[in-house]
Amino acid sequence: VQAVARGYEGSFIPALKTKIRWGLFGGLASLILAGYYYFQNNLTLTIAFSISAAFLPFMDSFGIYDALLQGKKLFDISTKYYIISQIIAIASLIFTLFLTKNLFLILLAYFASWTLLRFIFLKITLKKFPPNSQQDPQTISYGKHLSLMDIIGAVASQIDKVLLFHYLGPAQVAIYSVAIAPPEQIKTILKKTSLLILPKFSKRNSKDVRRGIRRKITISSFLLIFIFLLYLWFSCYLFNIFFPVYSKALFYLQLYALVIILVPKVLFRLFLESQKKKKELYIFNFLTSIIKIFLLIILVPKFNILGAIISLIFTEFLSYIFIFTLFFYSSKKDKPSW
Repeated sequence: VQAVARGYEGSFIPALKTKIRWGLFGGLASLILAGYYYFQNNLTLTIAFSISAAFLPFMDSFGIYDALLQGKKLFDISTKYYIISQIIAIASLIFTLFLTKNLFLILLAYFASWTLLRFIFLKITLKKFPPNSQQDPQTISYGKHLSLMDIIGAVASQIDKVLLFHYLGPAQVAIYSVAIAPPEQIKTILKKTSLLILPKFSKRNSKDVRRGIRRKITISSFLLIFIFLLYLWFSCYLFNIFFPVYSKALFYLQLYALVIILVPKVLFRLFLESQKKKKELYIFNFLTSIIKIFLLIILVPKFNILGAIISLIFTEFLSYIFIFTLFFYSSKKDKPSW
């Protein structure tokens, strides 16, 4: 997205090939797991991992067409392709579930539908909006850095469920998952909306971007406080209607909703990403992930689900402070005029 927004559309094909090459390692890892379970006489997981191995290098890689569309600011087309993909993929999965309960066919329907749809829209995008030949030699290297710094974040994003399952069992994990799901969905929607700003940030110099961030942060913060209050008001009624079985999760759901207010911090991160501030991004990802893992390991055994919720909220608050500090630090280096 960052490269295309600056006119370096020729970086698209090399990026696609790089994603597929690295995706082959994921496929190989899945095959190794399939082999392991074969020798453990677990035929179910052997076949499941074999199916995933065939699609892993391509399913997410083909989805890179969306980066080209977003970099070109073709947000309407990006949204249209996304909606069509969701409808067809979900419909194919539901149709498969009606026909069979066979796990392997369900897995195949999921992987095959998404891979095929992304491949089709990749071909359509390249035909309708062929990229130019201009390449940014730093794009692939920068992409690898972004992927590397997200590895520990991927671990941190799952360790809460692992710890809860270990100490409390699957029932409590279900309550916890229901509690954090609505705020997480709201966060995801708001963050995806914020990504529309990335091409604009990438095209402008850092001084101009910084001037606009403060106003955007102020406006979005007031808006999200309003959304948070509405969410608290509606959640009681909607939760009792749709999730009466998980009534214990309501308190945790409302408590975790505090993270909605902190979503504007994504603007600081988008600034750092658009300006290729690798050092600052490494520091941010490492600090927040380590603190999150540490808090979860300490608090989950003592306070169970409440400990996990508190860990996530506290990490979000600290990450806001960290990202603002790094934003301010990078601004001082560039000598901006606020």
